Amino acid sequence: MRKKKTIILILFSLIFGLAACSNGNKAKVQSVSNGDQYPKVGSFSYIDQDGNSYSQADLDNKVWLANFIFANCETVCPPMTAHMAKVQKLLKDNGVKAQIVSFSVDPKRDTPQKLKAFGMKFDANFSNWHFLTGYHQKDIETFARKSFKTAVSADPTSDQFIHGTSFFLINQKGQVIKRYDGVQNVPFKKIVNDTRDLNKKER
Repeated sequence: MRKKKTIILILFSLIFGLAACSNGNKAKVQSVSNGDQYPKVGSFSYIDQDGNSYSQADLDNKVWLANFIFANCETVCPPMTAHMAKVQKLLKDNGVKAQIVSFSVDPKRDTPQKLKAFGMKFDANFSNWHFLTGYHQKDIETFARKSFKTAVSADPTSDQFIHGTSFFLINQKGQVIKRYDGVQNVPFKKIVNDTRDLNKKER
């Protein structure tokens, strides 16, 4: 039964372009695609790295970027977070406004303090970048699948997690309109330009 479950998870990962954050696994390259087929991001109310409540309401009428990470990740999360930190700096340098949200896929272990320490390793500016936790494992799995069409699951062979490595761009109406690879060949310039254009378009 355990073997069958492992095979199913592997097949599921290949279909959705996921990366297992465990030794020896490499992230799949994900191309930019239109997000018209994505539903509106579901409502949520979680806790950020400072222990404060942070919800969908805090993002109303704002452009934001999102991804899925966890602090104990051994492979893709560190480079992905470093790349998001670069995006944050480029957005600031170019005068482009956007919020950034990183959802933990390991809420049981990722306390606010742990997430803050993780973000600080990459010089994250917490003024507009929130690392969220404070929910059950099943909650984030359902939320990721329904709102971002990406899967989250525990790796049955380790203490790591299988999750997508995309950066998602969300408009002021809470709709995902773009996704970018967050690990390899990250299109930094395009992310900045798309975010700038979205800010102008929705004024």
